[in-house]
Amino acid sequence: MKYIVDSDKMKKIDKYTMEVIKVPPLVLMERAAMELASLIKQKIKKEDRILVVCGPGNNGADGVAAGRILFLQGYQVAILLPFDTNGCSDQMKLQLTIANNLGISIDNSNRLCEYNIIIDAFFGIGLSKPVLGIFSDIIEEINKGQQMVFSVDIPSGISADTGRVLNTAIKADYTVTFGYMKQGLILYPGADYAGEIILADIGFPDLALTYVGADTFYYTREDLNKLPIRKRDGHKGSFGRVLVIAGSEGMSGAAYLSAKACFKTGAGMVKILSSCKNRNIIQTMLPEALFASYDTDEDLSSIISWAQVIIIGPGLGLGKITDQLLDLVINQEDTPVIIDADGINMLAKRLDSNYEALSLEKRLNVLADILPKNTVLTPHPMELSRLLRMDISEISDNIFDIANQCSYNELVYVLKDARTIVAGSGKKYINISGNDGMATAGSGDVLTGIIAGLIAQGMKAYDAACLAVYIHGLAGDEAAVRLGRYSLTAEDIVGEISSVLLQQY
Repeated sequence: MKYIVDSDKMKKIDKYTMEVIKVPPLVLMERAAMELASLIKQKIKKEDRILVVCGPGNNGADGVAAGRILFLQGYQVAILLPFDTNGCSDQMKLQLTIANNLGISIDNSNRLCEYNIIIDAFFGIGLSKPVLGIFSDIIEEINKGQQMVFSVDIPSGISADTGRVLNTAIKADYTVTFGYMKQGLILYPGADYAGEIILADIGFPDLALTYVGADTFYYTREDLNKLPIRKRDGHKGSFGRVLVIAGSEGMSGAAYLSAKACFKTGAGMVKILSSCKNRNIIQTMLPEALFASYDTDEDLSSIISWAQVIIIGPGLGLGKITDQLLDLVINQEDTPVIIDADGINMLAKRLDSNYEALSLEKRLNVLADILPKNTVLTPHPMELSRLLRMDISEISDNIFDIANQCSYNELVYVLKDARTIVAGSGKKYINISGNDGMATAGSGDVLTGIIAGLIAQGMKAYDAACLAVYIHGLAGDEAAVRLGRYSLTAEDIVGEISSVLLQQY
């Protein structure tokens, strides 16, 4: 697990390291510059011409220091200062004095065409207003050029908190970010502007992270070791019973994908509760699954009580039977529930007109009162719009703030998007695996099955949701390598779950 910080937390970490731990600012800056220079050396040739484009703050000072290190190692370096230096930070003034004493070319004229390597050190993580004037002009010119661009900490013009473009922003080939990953590098569109991200350790102590109370994180492949431990003497009953309530007439695919993903993730037994019209196709496609139908005379209460984990919603429709089944499911005691697709839509239909007048916090509390504790909800943006009675544009513009409020609720929210966020237990997980080929019908059904499969084997709901989202994305990445992003289908994702889980060993 690796932590993600916003600009405020990163500033506090910086301040704590310098003022409490007493690491001198110049030491941190020199280490940052050395990491940046080291990466640049790996990517360029000795004959390349390097231009450091600087702003007046400490981000500019990092760039000047890196340029100075490269200059002393024999590289051709110049510094561009398109502003009045009287307003520079103390660190920037010092770095400029050192550079000037060494004879490094420092100029305020724009001659970008003479250089093929750009070090972008205009603005750091503190930027909060639109980029305008000469800075905007230079950024636009850089983006139109053919130079290789290295950004210092974050591409200039990207919000470190939201990933939004503040009028204009550098499109980097590489971004070297210091200490901890920044939210704006993970969230879109910032992730598209950052290029390849290199996380550089420059000496911030773990004490500083603890001090600021970091609560946002992402996974790397090392976190596959969080998978439930398989008992060597286990049997099918040892690994959980999952009930998949999915598929109206003609919608057998959703039930099949969820159930198969459950099996592929390690669930011991899976039963599908679906329309009787889907029996033949489901039992043909997935003979491992048990089958029951909700539109015959079978005892629904008995079927539901059999389960140790319940999925409800994929392809289920919004008819009377969905409403009835949802009632039965959410009244089960101590049975983990994952509500997806039409389960969410049916839940949203039940909310009365007074609900919309409530604050977001109170709406979330209403949902928590209706549903069992630790219920997992897996909405995509349109489903979330219906559930929270918010415009999609409002959700898109404020998704991280919404996730933050969801995280303090007793439910688990899997907010599906290009960067899926899992909110709950006072934490937020932002997923970095996956690709655009996964934007395909049935992909969400697969994710729901993976979540259920992990819970069935004993994982807590929030932990299972985070790991499932990561595994789902990795499976999509494996499928994209094999098939390409254009041709990827939901079943391809299911087919690569095994490849991902093998990497644990």
